[in-house]
Amino acid sequence: MARTAGSHSALTAPRIRAAAQSLFARHGFAAVSMRQIASEVGVQVGALYNYTPDKQSLLFDLMVDHLDDLMRALDAEPLPEDPMQALEGFARFHIRHHAARPEAVFIAYMELRNLSPENFAQVEALRHRYEDRLTAILTRGQAEGQFRIGDPRITTMAIIAMLTGVNTWFRETGRLRLDEVETMYWDMTRQLVGG
Repeated sequence: MARTAGSHSALTAPRIRAAAQSLFARHGFAAVSMRQIASEVGVQVGALYNYTPDKQSLLFDLMVDHLDDLMRALDAEPLPEDPMQALEGFARFHIRHHAARPEAVFIAYMELRNLSPENFAQVEALRHRYEDRLTAILTRGQAEGQFRIGDPRITTMAIIAMLTGVNTWFRETGRLRLDEVETMYWDMTRQLVGG
């Protein structure tokens, strides 16, 4: 059966994004050309411009998609009202979600410097929405006397940096299972807040 132009387009756009994500994660945004992305997908370089205006737009779209996916997943995660239990839920969620998406996470954190100022501002706003959820948990726990922390915002940055760091070393083939890593990192997080 012949494929229509519309369905071909619908199939090609995700392939372009997947190829760009893989190449950016392996080689870095600056080192990857549109020609390389086209070659990876199996299309002429000129055809890429039917799907994206430029490489910067591809990077921006990948980051926004990652952050939108992250927020949707967090919204679907029922976090308890109790601050300590909510913090544990957040920590475990963060590790699980990010471990399943190493390329997207690498790009989201390491390629920020390559965004245009306008795109950077939009991505930062999305990141703050996610961070604000953790800050709210920490603020509530501080107010209720469960957490012994100074500044909830700084504590948010410390916790997210620590939890995201799992992606730099965790491998499914390593000596620890992901659930074991979650438990160890939850213990460190709990100690960090004085729990």
